[in-house]
Amino acid sequence: MGRLTDIIAPPRMGTAFRWNLASSWVGQVGDGIALAAGPLLVATQTRSPVLIAAAAVVQRLPGLAVGLYAGAVADRVDRRRVVIVANLARLLALVALVTALLTGTLSIGLLLGLLLLVGTAEVFADTGWRAILPMIVDPADLGLANARQMSGFLVANQLIGPAVGAALFALGSAVPFGVHVLSLLLAVALFSRVELPAAGAGRPAQHAGRDILDGLRWIRHHAAVRTLTLVILVFNITWGAPWGVLVYWAQERLGVGPVGFGLLTTASAVGGIASVLAYGWLERRIPLGRLMKACLTLEVLTHLALALTTSWVVAMAVMAMFGAYAFVWASLSSAVRQRATPQEYQGRVGSVYWVGLVGGLLVGQALGGVIADRFGAAAPFWFAFAGAGLTLVLVWRRLDLIAHADAAEV
Repeated sequence: MGRLTDIIAPPRMGTAFRWNLASSWVGQVGDGIALAAGPLLVATQTRSPVLIAAAAVVQRLPGLAVGLYAGAVADRVDRRRVVIVANLARLLALVALVTALLTGTLSIGLLLGLLLLVGTAEVFADTGWRAILPMIVDPADLGLANARQMSGFLVANQLIGPAVGAALFALGSAVPFGVHVLSLLLAVALFSRVELPAAGAGRPAQHAGRDILDGLRWIRHHAAVRTLTLVILVFNITWGAPWGVLVYWAQERLGVGPVGFGLLTTASAVGGIASVLAYGWLERRIPLGRLMKACLTLEVLTHLALALTTSWVVAMAVMAMFGAYAFVWASLSSAVRQRATPQEYQGRVGSVYWVGLVGGLLVGQALGGVIADRFGAAAPFWFAFAGAGLTLVLVWRRLDLIAHADAAEV
């Protein structure tokens, strides 16, 4: 057993990382349970498509509304405290939800309000948590550390959690959310064992808006991080376009039902698990710039393949490949950004990165619906192929420099 834990989190990565990793994995189980139980609960409260869509929006909206502010907070106060307090706020909202379910007082209005509170608290918790990783892991190990965190997301959040959540919901609507509360409590308890290094001198007192502007200026003057942030934004717009209508494309082009569509998304998770477990091997044997180019090239080719195919078997293979490179890219690009960012800017730079990711997906999904309605189910993939391909051509020569960017390059 000791050998297995050493492979997952080598001793050189330290005790703090191990507690952080354990907390992350436990928390992902609860989040995965809610991923399935949440939409099921909304469907029991309303049959209005507008309100059902609103439930998804209120959980994403805080990332855009308070994401940059959360980054400023994470750079100003103790990040460990931010994560713990924000998760306790999530706990209180979830306890209120369970109480309303058990007492029969839940309404769609109350549910939307609680989901908004949970989503807002989660933004602060995740922003602080992302800024902590570079504090407890050596720069050389950040890629592996991100990959290990990502493996927990894939297994617990994407594969195990939703299946368990749906099964628990069948036992009673309050059951999965009660389990989510318990998992979050355990995650907070584990995270409380994380000890951070002593912080440097505090920043001068100024308005949070000035903090945010300082962070944006730092990104503007750091060519590598600026380019990487723009790549994330554009590639999420191009991927969001077909992803937002993926179920429509699967029905129209592949002729599959709910089970076939579920297997497509599962294939991407399986591919992702295989690649993040092999991340250390990849990073040791392939130059980082070349690995970044390979991931983005595969992204462009994925859009082309899915635009052309009408075969479910081919689509399954492509989705597995998508999972394989996408999660390597997520681990690698996060590590590159973290290495290039000074500790005092980790929260703000990470929040800009995240807002770009979420905003790009939302814009892409909106575009995808319009494009598919006007030009057909495969058209969003052609849009994604062209947009991602052009972006890759423009940044190709810079990727080798971005891969080894330094915090001093401002």
